[in-house]
Amino acid sequence: MMAAGVAEKLNALHALLIDWNAIKGLVSRHDMFELWSRHVEDSLQAVPLIDPGVTRAIDIGSGAGFPGLIIAIAGGVHVDLFESNKQKAAFLWEAIRITGAPAAVQAMRVEESRLPPAPLITARGVSALPLLLASAVPMLAEGGCCLFHKGAGFEAEVTAARRTWDMRVERIPSRTGDGAVILRLSDVRRRQFRAPSG
Repeated sequence: MMAAGVAEKLNALHALLIDWNAIKGLVSRHDMFELWSRHVEDSLQAVPLIDPGVTRAIDIGSGAGFPGLIIAIAGGVHVDLFESNKQKAAFLWEAIRITGAPAAVQAMRVEESRLPPAPLITARGVSALPLLLASAVPMLAEGGCCLFHKGAGFEAEVTAARRTWDMRVERIPSRTGDGAVILRLSDVRRRQFRAPSG
């Protein structure tokens, strides 16, 4: 059961997003009809998957705060929200202000970051897994993991990523999208290719 304070903060975020979306178009109009289930509840699924003791995370391509801001609010983890779009970054700053979420906005691409690596990297709807890992792994602390929300075509992305990356892959079925999963990736290492001898 969700703590009362968390529920109030999530409701405040929900209301703020409705207000801002009418002007800024942060999410599609179609998504507004199922904003809570499609975005908030979907993001909340990641919270129980966070390893005990994790106090810091990096969220890549945060957009309107999914899943990073939800993780900060519901999980109590400090999340650095990377969002290069100025309008979306402005929304995130305001959302942090009204919810008091333990988060900070990094208005840049994660590739430009000078922050130290984090034990948890999250992303949702950003890019195909091979490209996402190229951005995420340099920011992933030793022994850390990635939680990536992926749609029904995720297996093709995993197959493509394995051409470059060795990793342990756990597939947690989504409760909010048919065929969707949260990929929990750990022990991620770039594959070592050896030139043929002789």
